Amino acid sequence: MKLSKTLPVLTIALALSAPIALLARADDDAKLPGGPSAAQTKTAELVYGLLSDSRFAYRPRTLDDALSKDIYKRYLEAMDPGKLFFTAQDVAKFSPYQTQLDDAIKSGAMDAPYAMFAIYKQRVAERTAFARKVLKNDKFDFSGTDRYDYDREDAPWTDTATLDRIWTQSVRNDWLRLKLAGKSPEEIRKTLDKRYANLLKGVDDLNGEDVFQTFLTSYANSIDPHTDYFNPRTAANFNLTMSLSLEGIGAVLQKQDEVVVIREIIAGGPASRSGKLKPGDRIVAVGQGTSGEMKDVVGWRIDDVVEQIRGNKGTPVRLDVVPAESPADSKPTRLVLTRDKVRLEEQAAKAQTITVPGVDGGAPRKIGVIKLPAFYQDFEGRRKNANDYASATRDVSKLLAQLKVQKVDGVVLDLRNNGGGSLTEAVELTGLFVDRGPVVQVVESGGRVSVEDDTRAGVAWDGPLAVLINRGSASASEIFAGAIQDYGRGLVIGETTFGKGTVQNLIDLDRWPQNDGDKYGQVKLTIAQFFRISGGSTQHKGVVPDIRFPVTVDASEFGESTYDNALPWSRIQAVDHTQYGNFAPIIPRLDALHAARVAKDKEFQWWSDDVAQFREESAKKSVSLNEADRRAERDKFEAKRKQRQAERKALGLPLDPFSDDKDDGLQANERNIAEDAKREKLEEKRPDPLLRESAAILADALTLLTNDQKLSQQVLPASRTMGHWSE
Repeated sequence: MKLSKTLPVLTIALALSAPIALLARADDDAKLPGGPSAAQTKTAELVYGLLSDSRFAYRPRTLDDALSKDIYKRYLEAMDPGKLFFTAQDVAKFSPYQTQLDDAIKSGAMDAPYAMFAIYKQRVAERTAFARKVLKNDKFDFSGTDRYDYDREDAPWTDTATLDRIWTQSVRNDWLRLKLAGKSPEEIRKTLDKRYANLLKGVDDLNGEDVFQTFLTSYANSIDPHTDYFNPRTAANFNLTMSLSLEGIGAVLQKQDEVVVIREIIAGGPASRSGKLKPGDRIVAVGQGTSGEMKDVVGWRIDDVVEQIRGNKGTPVRLDVVPAESPADSKPTRLVLTRDKVRLEEQAAKAQTITVPGVDGGAPRKIGVIKLPAFYQDFEGRRKNANDYASATRDVSKLLAQLKVQKVDGVVLDLRNNGGGSLTEAVELTGLFVDRGPVVQVVESGGRVSVEDDTRAGVAWDGPLAVLINRGSASASEIFAGAIQDYGRGLVIGETTFGKGTVQNLIDLDRWPQNDGDKYGQVKLTIAQFFRISGGSTQHKGVVPDIRFPVTVDASEFGESTYDNALPWSRIQAVDHTQYGNFAPIIPRLDALHAARVAKDKEFQWWSDDVAQFREESAKKSVSLNEADRRAERDKFEAKRKQRQAERKALGLPLDPFSDDKDDGLQANERNIAEDAKREKLEEKRPDPLLRESAAILADALTLLTNDQKLSQQVLPASRTMGHWSE
């Protein structure tokens, strides 16, 4: 197969691409998959052509027996990561497939992965039946010393008898959690029986497209951690996420038991404008247009229901809805909504201000904060030169203008848990703070080095700047933070970042066969590695902050270094760039001021304590099944929260609205959806001591440089665009 190098693709830097779970996606294929369709056979051929071609893949790998073994391992992990379903005997029977999967992909005769899935489905049915049988035990004894070993990532495959013991302990742990939450035996049995039945139904609902996507994703991930295969529906959802917009009714949906329930109404969308829908309402049927068939969607997969509800702007959709307050078997109300373009504002950049008290009688500082969840861009809108396409840079630019009007003294850009996005946005966002120049270097598979520059004259903000990062900041976030650090344009505060230093392209597989519809999906393909303008890579090492906060998660647990086939770290030559400042001379003083302040900051201390406790709990691999021990742990935790609440009251701090929360033993889809969504919104309003401290650190830097002109000249050598640092 010959692939054209002239394909117009969009360069993006996407982070944290984990293997797509087997339970994630679906399309309209057979319920009981027996083998690939003609479209899937063609898709496998196209994906093979891309991943083995050095003109496209940054690190292509020959599809041979060695790679087949890697694909086999990843496919097993995708189906059964906790080794809770397959037995050692199953895996032994699968062993011949280890060197056959390469041939399966090349030929399209993928009997092996489908056969493995058939056994997986059988084992899930057996395990859930066993768990439901265990529930019939009238008496669970929680007075012993036994434990439930829940961390099985590194455990060996085992036999049926051992799995029986593991599942028995798992059921007992589920039972104990609900018992500690105050549930009666009857309530516990009913809840858990439904939970295990839903697990089985989730697997029963899987179809051939699920199996195919999971298998091809296992192949893609064997090339490198950030190469993925997206089937047509997954690709559409990915593009929707990047564009921050969709065409539909403007509602967030969640599956609960057999019914799809409204979790959230998106402001400004058709559902919101109608005033007739609310969180907790249940959608039981969907019809297209203003008349005709209504499809009963009870029992459907949520992605299939979503596909029925979404549609082109201006088209009507009918919904049969059972209100949240009505019994489930009540007669539904029929609504007709006209679909519209809905912007997902909750996922866009947002701004606020923080007032930092003055020191030694000095005036307080007003610090602007911009939270950027992702480097989003509506690629299609930009291609069409639309005036209103979603863009992280455009949104941040508007927010900076608003903060200028509010006369802020400095700006903190919060990139915590920003997993990346568009490389173009990372470059252009950097240009809001530096006046023309290189932002990142890109090295292609053949070794050619290109430099991505900010070419626009002027800046949107020339004053004091800090960038707040953590381990969840990746890819485009690392490009931006690294560039700000290399230019000496601002302070970088927080934790060392994820360590992803590779660039991906989205390649549309439907371009080559030139078919009329979306049949083949897309490949997110690693095509280059990026390097900072100082020459170093963020790969593995990430961006190391100037001022460090306590580490929340180890590099051995989360980050690029956890992938067994990630690219190694390397370095290339630096490129010339303006040096706006050098903060090294004031870092020790900022560290000292930071340490002194957080020593008196109760909320920061509580956060640090919680991080230490989280790390301690994360290191555990088992939990006690002794009721007295578990009650003692719970009582200790509750006493700690009550003490904190009392201290908050005494210190005049905002009270924690979740201080009375207890472990209810339930999973997300077992709770009241409307109440759970409301609680989630309240979480966003919790005090953020890290953000407040970042603002204080930036205020400290501004004060130091304002009060000491000699130090200011040393840190900020005659920089016209940094004049506001020293006022």
